This record gives sequence, structure tokens and C-alpha cells, in this order.
Amino acid sequence: MAVIIESSVWEPNPYLFVFIFLCCFFSIFLLPYASKNGSTRAPALFDHGFSSSFSSFQWKFLLLYSLASLMEGLWSVYGEFELTYRGVNREEIVSSLGVGYAASLFVGTFLGVLSDLIGQKEGCVMFCIIHLVTAIWKRISVHPSLFVASIGLSLATSIFSFSFETWMVLQHEKQGHRQDMLSDTFWLMTVFESVSLIGNQMLLNSLVGDNVKRNMFSPSTVAVFLALICATFIIKGWTEVSQRIELEDYRTSFSSYIFSDKRIWLLAWAQASIHFSVAFFWILWAPTLVADGREVHLGLVYPCLLGSRILGSSLFPWLMGRTSSFRTEDCLLYGFVVSGLVMSIVAFDYQELGVLVMLFSLFHGCVGLILPSLARLRTMYVPSKLRGGMISLSLAPANAAILFFLLRDGYYRRIENSVIIAFAALSLFSSAGSMYALKRWGKHPYQNWQKQ
Repeated sequence: MAVIIESSVWEPNPYLFVFIFLCCFFSIFLLPYASKNGSTRAPALFDHGFSSSFSSFQWKFLLLYSLASLMEGLWSVYGEFELTYRGVNREEIVSSLGVGYAASLFVGTFLGVLSDLIGQKEGCVMFCIIHLVTAIWKRISVHPSLFVASIGLSLATSIFSFSFETWMVLQHEKQGHRQDMLSDTFWLMTVFESVSLIGNQMLLNSLVGDNVKRNMFSPSTVAVFLALICATFIIKGWTEVSQRIELEDYRTSFSSYIFSDKRIWLLAWAQASIHFSVAFFWILWAPTLVADGREVHLGLVYPCLLGSRILGSSLFPWLMGRTSSFRTEDCLLYGFVVSGLVMSIVAFDYQELGVLVMLFSLFHGCVGLILPSLARLRTMYVPSKLRGGMISLSLAPANAAILFFLLRDGYYRRIENSVIIAFAALSLFSSAGSMYALKRWGKHPYQNWQKQ
């Protein structure tokens, strides 16, 4: 008698989605009442006491940022499936990733400085143009070059990492809004970006459907329309006079305020470590879950991770409220420690799928808390006119490390994935130490916040 072995595809418990949704819902929508009872300030999402000009500015920017996040997430959500459909093998995928991160390292590192010099609005338009050209080229070309697409999208990602945040901060200051209101926009940016990525997955699934051959290039068409809408919105919807900086003045200011301040070096290291950890997480999370031939419904795990990131971001205004004893450095210290512990456990090759998903979700919850906290510290330490250059330069060590590990592990296969994850854990622990040192070294030099 033949033995029939039934294979089952693992997927998260449906109640997990309900749990994450309810936690996010109550965290966001109960905050105004808690803020009122605790005599703290509610977030701008609900606070009608804020000026109408700030609410209009904030929602206008968040709409633009959501569209940009939707466009930026098209490749991250659908790119691997498209490459597999085109018959691209593992070595070619690794090579394309390496070329992309090489472009981010050798070109993207200096795009922040360029945007500071020519204006962040122009940098955001450049982001849209790169996506537009890449999407049109992929749509009309029968066999588009994998390397050219990777370079274009990597440069667009580099611009996305600093341009929109820096532009928002500069516009915020020009319109005369209070500095402490920036925190509300920072955590809402992380929430809206995560929601856009989840919506991106739903949109692409509905566009492609069951007829993959017919609808394979629908994402490129969507990218074209999104790029045109975003570029038009930026050019026509935002009126500003670009204040360009002379290169010599910029170089002098950067040397005085950035290179000469050891506190900003610590902040840059923290930014690099979280960038490295998140980048390699998205490269390795699927191979880790499907190790040893396990079948996992990755499409259901993905929204769990982003939902956890939304939850982590929604905790930021609770921890940073006026009645809270937490400082921003404390929040980052604990966030880096917990995320480092999570990555350490994963590095030991833990095999239980449910535990792995729980650890991955906890890691993204920490990421959701860390990102707005780092943005808040940048506003405290970094002059706004130098912000783009500081962010892009701080990502250079992370991009160099990613490129090195891609070549050693992905191409030559000389480093195990668990070693890379362990290295990410060490970098997160070192960032926790840098936040501890940052707290010990004193006051914030450039901005006066009611609560540090």
C-alpha cells in the first residue's frame, strides 16, 4: 500500500490579524482621550485645537507621502515575483541587488547633499522622474535590463529615504508651526507608509489576478500614473521659493555642525544600523521561513509584519507624552535592545514557524517605534538645511556592509544567513550603546523642545 503524505501550507492564525488591528485601532483612537485626561497634547490627527493651517499642511503632505510610498512599494512587493516569472535565477537576482546597492553607495550617498544644495522639492521631483522613466522603460521594452532597473529603483529609494522628510521639516519651519508638532507628523508618516504598503499588496493582487501572463506589466502602468500624479502634485500643489545654498557655505556648515559633533556621529550610526537590519530582514525573511522545504503563505505574513510596524509607531505618542518620563534616547535605547534580542534569537536558527512570525512581528514593532524617534532626534541635533546630506551620508556604511555581505553570501556563498542576522543584532546592540552615550552627553544643541 502506498503511503500518501499530505503537505499543508502554514499561514498565520486569522485571529492574529484581528488582534493587531484592534491594538492599532485602540492605540490611535483612544490617544486623544488619554491625552485630555492626562493633560497632555493629543496628536495632530485628532487635535482640533491646532491651527487649521497646520492641519491642512499635515494632511496635504501625508497624502503626498502616501502616494510616494505606494509608488516606492511597487517593486518591493511585486519585484521578486516578476523576476521569478521572467526566469531570473538566484545568481542574477543577487547580482542585481549588488548593482543596486553599489549605486546607492557610490551615487545615492551624495544625493542628499545635492538635494540640500538645489532644494528638497527638486529632489522629490527627481524621485518621481526616476520612477516614471523606469516604469515606462519596463513597460515598452520586451526584455528590460535587470541591472538598469535595479540602479534606477535603488537611486529612487535613496532619495525617498531623506527627501520627503527633509522637505516636510523645511516647509514646517517656513510656515511657522511649532517644533513639537513635528513629532505627530513623524509617527503618522510611518503609519501611512505601512498602510500604503499593505494597500499596495492588495492593489497588485487584484490587478494581476489569475491571468499572470496578461496582467504581468500592470504594476508598471500603475507606477507611471502614480509618478505623474506625484510629480504634478509636488510642482503644482506646493508653492515655494527654493533657497539654494552655495557649495562653499554648505561645506563649511557641514564641517562645523555635522563632522565636528560626536553626538551626530552616534545618531548617524544608529540610522545606519537600523537601515542595515531592515534591508537584510527583507532579503532573508522569506528564505528563513521556508527553510528545510517548509511551505508558508508569505502573502499573509507580510501584512502581519506591517501591522506590527503600525502598532509600534502608534505607541510613539504615548511614550513621548508630557506626563511620560521617557526621553527620546530612552525610547530608542529600549527599542534597539529589544530588536537586537529578537535578531539574536532568529540567528540561532529557530525553526518553529509561529515563534518566528511572532519574533518578526516584534522586530517590526520596534522598527515602527525607532523610525519616528530617530526623526525626532534629527530635528533636535541636525540643522534643517543639512538634514538631507546627513541622512544620505549616514546610510553609506550600511550600504557598504550590505554590498559586502551580498557578494560574500549571495554570490560566493561563504557566509551563512545566520551570521548576517547575528551581525545585524550586534549593530543594533551597538546602537543601543550609542543612544545611552547620547543621553549622557547633554542637551540638544539646535532645537528647544518642551520635552527632550
